[in-house]
Amino acid sequence: MTNFSQQKVPANGDLKAYARRSQRARRALALRAGKKRRSERGVALLMVMGTLTILTVMLTEFQDATSAELGSSVSARDQVKAEYAARSAVNLTRLLIAAEPTIRGPLALLTKGAQIPVWEYTDVILGAFNDQDGGSAFEGVSGMSLSEGRNLGMSDARFSLVIIDEDSKINFNTAARADSFSQKRMAEQLLSMIGGVQYNEFFEDAQDEKGNRLDRMTVCSALIDWVDPNADRSPCDPRAETASAAGPEDSYYQSLEYPYRRKNGGFDSLEEVRLVQGVTDQFWRTFLVPDPDDEKSRIFTVWGGGKVNVNSANARTLLAVVCHQAKPETPLCVDPVMQKNYLITSKMFASMTAGIPIFSSPKDFVNAIKGKGMFGQMLTKMGIEPVELYSDKLMTESVTTESKVFSIYATGYVKTGKHETRSRIHAVVDMRGAPPPGNADLEAKASQAGLLATENKLKDSGLKVPDGFDQGGVARALMPRPGGAILYYRVD
Repeated sequence: MTNFSQQKVPANGDLKAYARRSQRARRALALRAGKKRRSERGVALLMVMGTLTILTVMLTEFQDATSAELGSSVSARDQVKAEYAARSAVNLTRLLIAAEPTIRGPLALLTKGAQIPVWEYTDVILGAFNDQDGGSAFEGVSGMSLSEGRNLGMSDARFSLVIIDEDSKINFNTAARADSFSQKRMAEQLLSMIGGVQYNEFFEDAQDEKGNRLDRMTVCSALIDWVDPNADRSPCDPRAETASAAGPEDSYYQSLEYPYRRKNGGFDSLEEVRLVQGVTDQFWRTFLVPDPDDEKSRIFTVWGGGKVNVNSANARTLLAVVCHQAKPETPLCVDPVMQKNYLITSKMFASMTAGIPIFSSPKDFVNAIKGKGMFGQMLTKMGIEPVELYSDKLMTESVTTESKVFSIYATGYVKTGKHETRSRIHAVVDMRGAPPPGNADLEAKASQAGLLATENKLKDSGLKVPDGFDQGGVARALMPRPGGAILYYRVD
C-alpha cells in the first residue's frame, strides 16, 4: 500500500479523488495500528503476575528458612532446659541419698538400724522441686503446703526419676579381682542364674554370632575371661578342689567380621557386656534384662561393691545368690515350681512390708533361707523347703544390708506447644565414704588432712612431682564429697 505521506497531489487538480485516496490510506493506517495494539494487550498483566509469583516464592522460602531457624532455636533452648531439669534431679537425688543416715536415726527401732530405701520414693519426696503435679503429690503425702515456699518447683519443665540400687545386683566385675575366690564366686552366681532346668530348651538352640553352639559353661567362661586379668581360659567349675585352667583363651573375637580383642579388665558400662561371646539379644532378654522397659528388672551390674543387698535385690537375683552356695540337688534350685512359689512369696512379702527392710543383718537372711525367722517360716508354709548351704559364713560374707552405689536415671521434659523435648541422664554415684549433710565440712577437712599426709609421705619416699604441681591437688581429687563420687555419666 502506498504511503499517504509519499502521495503527490495530482496536477490536473482532481482534489476530490486525492481526498478519497488520502482518507482510504488513513483508514488503512488506523486499522493497522489497532491490530497492533490488540496484539500487545495483556502484556502488563502477565508481567505483574510473573513479578507476584517470584515475590511469593521468595517470601515462602524466606518464611520457611525463618521458621526452621526459629524451630531449631526453640528446640535447642528446650533441650538445654530439659538437660538441666535432669541434672537438677540427679543432684537432688544425691542429696537425698546422702541424708539417709540422718533419716534412719528416728526410725531405728522400727527398722532395727537397717538402711531405709529412700531412693524408692524420690519422685514423691522431690516433688516439691518438680512441676505443679509433682508439688501436688508432695503436698498430698506430706500434708504440707508449698504456697509459702520460695524458689520451689519448675513452671516450664519437669523431671522423672528411676533409682537403681547397683548393690542389689550380681556384679560381673567380681571376677576382675586377681584372687581365685572371687572368680569362683562369680562362676557360682552365673551358673545358678542360668542353670535352671527351665532353661534347657534355650541352650539347646543357642548359638553365637559365628553359629557355634552355646552351652552354659561356654557363656560362663566367656564372661569371666573378659574381665579376669590372666590369659587362661576359665574352667567355670566353682566346685573344683584346686584352681585349674582350661587352656589358653581362644581367639573367637579375632575371627569375627569386625574383630576386636578381649579386654581382660573390668566392664566400664552395661553396654560393654553385649560384646562378650554368647551374650546375644535373646540371652540378654532371658537372663540379664527380662523387661527392657523396666530398668529395675536388670539383675546384673558392673558397678558396686560386690556384695548383694538382700533387702533391695529383686526375687530373681536373690534366687541366684541363694543357689550359688546351696548344696547340689537343693529343691529350691532345681524345681521350677518351687522357684515360682518362692518368687511369688518374696514379692508378696516385700509388698506387705511397705518399704521397711526385711533383714536387719546378713545373718537374718541366712537364717530365713534356712527356714528360721518370720520370713523363713512363711517360705516353709508356702511349701518351700529350707536351703542347706555349703558354708553359712561364705553366704554371710557375700551379702549385705547396706547399699552405697546407685544408678540415677533422670529424664527432663520441656513442652512447647504440641512438641515435647526430652533429655535423659544416667549417672552412677558411689556414696562410699561420703559424709552426711551437715558434717561435710568437718569430715572433709579431716579427710583432706589424712590424704595430705599420705601425699607428703609419697613425696618423701622419692615420688617425682611435676613442675607446677598444685600442693594438695591429689588430696582434693580423692576427698570424699557429700554427694558421692560420679562413676559413670551419660546424657542422651
